[in-house]
Amino acid sequence: MGNLIWIPIIFFVVATVLSGVFIVKQQTAVLIETFGRFTSVRQSGIQFKIPFVQRISARMGLKIQQLDVIIETKTLDDVFVKLKVSVQYVVIKEKVYDAFYKLEYPHEQITSYVFDVVRAEVPKMKLDDVFVKKDDIAIAVKSELQEAMLDYGYDIIKTLVTDIDPDAQVKEAMNRINASEREKIAAQFEGDAARILIVEKAKAEAESKRLQGMGIADQRREIARGLEESVEVLNKVGINSQEASALIVVTQHYDTLQSIGEETNTNLILLPNSPQAGSDMLNNMVASFTASNMIGESMKKTHKEKKKE
Repeated sequence: MGNLIWIPIIFFVVATVLSGVFIVKQQTAVLIETFGRFTSVRQSGIQFKIPFVQRISARMGLKIQQLDVIIETKTLDDVFVKLKVSVQYVVIKEKVYDAFYKLEYPHEQITSYVFDVVRAEVPKMKLDDVFVKKDDIAIAVKSELQEAMLDYGYDIIKTLVTDIDPDAQVKEAMNRINASEREKIAAQFEGDAARILIVEKAKAEAESKRLQGMGIADQRREIARGLEESVEVLNKVGINSQEASALIVVTQHYDTLQSIGEETNTNLILLPNSPQAGSDMLNNMVASFTASNMIGESMKKTHKEKKKE
C-alpha cells in the first residue's frame, strides 16, 4: 500500500521534468519568458526550460515570407489603376526580440508603407510609364520599407510589382489603339507590297517589249537579207529587180493564204483576199516600180541641167 502512494508522486515528477523539455524546428526561433519577463531566444534543436517558471511566449519563423498588397491609385493622366505589390521579407535571426515585442502586426505595418510609397510615386507617372517603370516603383517601395522595418527586426529581401490592372474601359481603349496601330502598319505593308508588284510588273513588261522589239528587228533583218538573196538569184535568170520584188511579194501573199487555210480557228483576215488579188497586186507593183524609175530618171536629168547652167 505504501508503494502505491509513490506512484502518483513519481508520475508527477516525471511529467514535470518532461514539460521542461521542448524541441525547436529548423528555421524557427522560440522566445522564453520567466514570470512574464523575456529571458532568452532559443534556436533549433532540443531545449530546456524551468517548469512552472518559464514558458514559451512565441515561435517565430525565420523563413522568407511574402505579403501581397493590392493598391488602387490614380496616374498623372487621371487613370485609375490597381497595382499588386509582392513584398518578400524575413525576420532577422539576431533581432527576433525586436520582431516580436516591438511590432504587434507586421503585415499591417508593411501594407501601410507600401500604400504610402505607391500612392506617392504612381501619381507622378502616366499610365504607359507605370508599365515601363514598374521596377522603379518596386525599388522605391523596398528602399522605404528597408529603412523602416530594420528597426523592427525585419529585413526586406525583395519587392515586386507583379500586376498592373487599369480600369476595364481604359484597357479596352488601349486594345483598340493597339489594334488600330497594327492595322495601320499592315495597310502600309500591303500598300508597299502592291507598289512593288506594280513596279516589278511594269519592269517585266518593259523588258518583254524590249526583247520583243529586238526579236522583230532581228526577224526583219533576216527577211531583208533573204529578200536580197532572192533578188540576186532572180537577177541571174534574167528577171530585173522590180519584177523580182513584185514576184516575191506575190509569193508571200499566196504563202499567207496557204497558212490561213491550214488553221481551223484563225482570226486573220488578209486584205485584199479576192481570187484576182494576186494578179492585180503584181500588175500594180510593176507599174509602181516603172513609174518610180521614170520619175527618178527625170529628176536626175533636171538636176544635171541645173548644174550646167
